[in-house]
Amino acid sequence: MSDPGNGDVPLRPLDRDRLQRAVAAANIPALAMVLFQLGGDRRWLEDPYRPTRARGLGPNDSGGLPEEIGAEVRAAAVEAIVAWSEGDEAAVPVPEPRLLRELLSICMGEEVPEEYERLMREEMGFVAEPTPTAPEDGPELSAIVIGAGISGVVAALRLREAGIPFVVLERNQDVGGVWLTNTYPGAGVDTPSYLYSYSFFHRAWETHFGKRDEVVGYVGDMVEHFDLRADIRFEVEVESASYDEEAQRWTVVAEEDGREATFSAEILITAVGIFSQPSIPDLPGIDRFEGPVFHSSEWPEDLDLSGKRVAVVGAGASAMQIVPAIADQVESLTVFQRSPQWIAPNDEYFSPVSEEVHWLMENVPFYRAWYRFRLAWTFNDRVQPSLVIDPEWEHPERSLNAVNDAHRRYFTRYVEEQLEGHPDLIEKSVPTYPPFGKRMLLDNGWFESLKRPNVELVTAGVASLSGGAVQTDAGESFDADVVILCTGFQARNFLGSIAIEGRGGRSLHEAWGEEDATAYLGMTVPGFPNLFIIYGPNTGLGAGGSYIFVAECDARYIVSLMVEMLERGRGAVECRRDVHDRWVEEVDAAHAEMVWSHPGMSTYYRNAAGRIVTNLPWRVVDYWTMTRHVDLDDYEFEPARAPERLS
Repeated sequence: MSDPGNGDVPLRPLDRDRLQRAVAAANIPALAMVLFQLGGDRRWLEDPYRPTRARGLGPNDSGGLPEEIGAEVRAAAVEAIVAWSEGDEAAVPVPEPRLLRELLSICMGEEVPEEYERLMREEMGFVAEPTPTAPEDGPELSAIVIGAGISGVVAALRLREAGIPFVVLERNQDVGGVWLTNTYPGAGVDTPSYLYSYSFFHRAWETHFGKRDEVVGYVGDMVEHFDLRADIRFEVEVESASYDEEAQRWTVVAEEDGREATFSAEILITAVGIFSQPSIPDLPGIDRFEGPVFHSSEWPEDLDLSGKRVAVVGAGASAMQIVPAIADQVESLTVFQRSPQWIAPNDEYFSPVSEEVHWLMENVPFYRAWYRFRLAWTFNDRVQPSLVIDPEWEHPERSLNAVNDAHRRYFTRYVEEQLEGHPDLIEKSVPTYPPFGKRMLLDNGWFESLKRPNVELVTAGVASLSGGAVQTDAGESFDADVVILCTGFQARNFLGSIAIEGRGGRSLHEAWGEEDATAYLGMTVPGFPNLFIIYGPNTGLGAGGSYIFVAECDARYIVSLMVEMLERGRGAVECRRDVHDRWVEEVDAAHAEMVWSHPGMSTYYRNAAGRIVTNLPWRVVDYWTMTRHVDLDDYEFEPARAPERLS
């Protein structure tokens, strides 16, 4: 059967009974859009069939419509889909721009900004994404990609499609990046599976929120599908990279099989991410603790926690996944929480994706595209206006504006409902800072775990370890056999494990200063020709959403710029200093008005000077627009000198 996502007719008619069973599990707003595209009848876009706005982050599968109205939509959809499968053409296979924008807003039950039409037209497959291709003649250009995680493999694919030779250097034994190395119990994605995936590579996800093993398998499947593995060198630890101005090439020094290895190419692309270097606290007595002490990302393969007294230091994203996963195995579990997190409800966190939904995705035209769009809007830019500081707001200590204050009431009620009868836990669990000041987490059984008799939540900080105990800065001592450090990563230390020297031998880390990395579009730095960073400074999505989207934007932009170099016979490209500096000023000015600049919380987003280093201050649609096309005036080019092939 051909892919029906673009409206192709399958090889044989769909079975009506099978279709009816599947449609019973459909998301009504997405199904209504399919119904309109197939039949063209506008009554399905009007009341009483218009969905209502969803509350929170749930799927709102009913669209807020009464069951009898939903049944009408399902019945009409079955007839339209059967007719399509028997040969009828879709009435609206490609909505024109004004109509598509209308459909996006109707589908969500709220106004979706105009600029989303351009983004979703491409994302939903209504127009083909342009694919940059290297010219057949002209100077040769090659690339080294560091890292084979989410970002590195999409960069490899875009290079392959463009016809540019490359090699990927990966320090681990397989692809997957942080998903490969983080094996702790409960590890998974806090973004819906059908959004946390490449736009061009589909999967029938087992659960609505992918767990670690499936995500690693997905990345591996993508690599196999596009035959990228042969171009990846595994167990190669990159140590340094230096740029030769005369040769217009980068030389990378690495350790491979216990020996020094060198690699050379014109272009260097780093895709190492910001969660590769664990942040280990310097706790007195940590070396003398009698039991295992380890970071969550370095989980011992043979660890048995049965009957153990376990201490978890930290209460962020990894702790929130680990605690519910081990609480029923251990004798006691003490969680040391420096500050509470805002937590949102989501009924689908552990829910499997039914076979009916899988069938809809594979057999019903346009359904996958509309389903994914609803996830993208809900988890990406929908909340952005509520994250902007209102200088006239009368309660700046607790929230940013009236809408953000409503979020606060909603999430606070959820905490109180989940911890009803436990006033001590409620007091410890309601943050004082505004919602979304830190990345919003999803409740995966965290509150239920806190209520268990063998779990204790401690709000004092950890001061030291000794023998078999954890001491707090409040002078208390808690017995422990195992200490798990859920203390995050050195996220502000971009490319910290690699010594990079650019023009004139200047060190990248010296150019940046301590934890103060900057790069135009998060990708390029003046003084470092032909160097590109994926997941660079100020490209993280602090409000939630799928980073894979950003990685795709970056990979497309970088390869497009490389193709421009080839077409113009250029051997080196470098971001202009004034362009870079203007970008940094705009980023900082935007952040000054955003939640992450609020003084009420500590976060890894900010460096010691208070500057937001990791997060993008704008919407994902804004970043897509910024990176959609290369502005050659932003760069200085050098003509290509004697070309050499990748070695």
